[in-house]
Amino acid sequence: MIDFFIKVKQQKAQNLPFVLYRKPNDIKLFGFFQNSDHLYFAENFGESGFIFAPFEGSQMILIPKNQSVKWEELITSFEENQDSDFSDTEDLQAKEHFEKLVQKGIDAIAKGTLKKVVLSRKEIVDVSNFDLVSIFEKLIQSYPTAFCYCWFHPKIGLWMGATPERLLKAKNNKFYTMALAGTQKLKGSAEVVWEKKEMEEQQFVTDFILDNLKNLTSEESVSSPYTIQAGSLAHIKTDIEGVIKENSSLKEVVSVLHPTPAVCGLPKELAKDFILENEGYDREYYTGFLGELNKEGFKKEELKTDLYVNLRCMQIKIASEPAMTKAHLYMGCGITVDSIPEKEWRESVNKSVTMKKILDLEQ
Repeated sequence: MIDFFIKVKQQKAQNLPFVLYRKPNDIKLFGFFQNSDHLYFAENFGESGFIFAPFEGSQMILIPKNQSVKWEELITSFEENQDSDFSDTEDLQAKEHFEKLVQKGIDAIAKGTLKKVVLSRKEIVDVSNFDLVSIFEKLIQSYPTAFCYCWFHPKIGLWMGATPERLLKAKNNKFYTMALAGTQKLKGSAEVVWEKKEMEEQQFVTDFILDNLKNLTSEESVSSPYTIQAGSLAHIKTDIEGVIKENSSLKEVVSVLHPTPAVCGLPKELAKDFILENEGYDREYYTGFLGELNKEGFKKEELKTDLYVNLRCMQIKIASEPAMTKAHLYMGCGITVDSIPEKEWRESVNKSVTMKKILDLEQ
């Protein structure tokens, strides 16, 4: 992989856009290296390349296949690094602020305004001696079951992440998506038991997806909910698949799914309004989506799209002085009427470990 990472360093030194990514449980590393610093956008989802879309807004950035050098490389070594115990120094002011935000969400749900809302926070940490290649190598080794990526555009910034959630996978007119909700920290080999609040949250997500896709798709099939592992965390997952109707489009299906109830809430528009009015910061590309758009398959007439929700991610703000480089970490929690603010804070702290581990910020 030496040549691959030399190319990465050269691209970054020239301040040109690129993306590196590794799909879940895969041994292949992919890269798109754009030839110029032009800012391209996905307009109608007929384009081919790598898409990077925000939580809110229509500016979906594209690294186009026809304007990039594409690179594939086998990962030569592969050993999963286990999450170690993490003891975080409590930021009491941040804790108080987030718990008040969660309580505000609970109150809105209790009034009947919302069924569920996903509330998040941002944490800014200092990063010393940041090295893009070594951090990304650690990311793909630590989280083999996640979609791991490093995305850079000089006009937007540098983002990295390891997300457990797929938004949509499509091959021509066939599609697959998932409902993902609930989070708890794994405790050795102990059986994972889900509470009523978490099971209800999962059902909200599943019902929303099915109800909103019914006019665009056919032949849907749905799995029973089951537990999956993502690093040291467990989630509830339901698989959903079907066929996109001839008079429907990929863009319409994506617009229905994004943002999912797992990152926004229900009803979707009311939950999004609540988030934008109350969170107090701009999520930017956190809880947006990213991935391959219309990648050519083995057969030329076969087009594949593979999109993921941008969770467990960070934005790196590189400074001219290495000691001043900072990482902006993003964590969110699904809030229902049964939520407890202190528990939601603890869940957000657990989620922050995903990126803190990669940055060697464990204490």
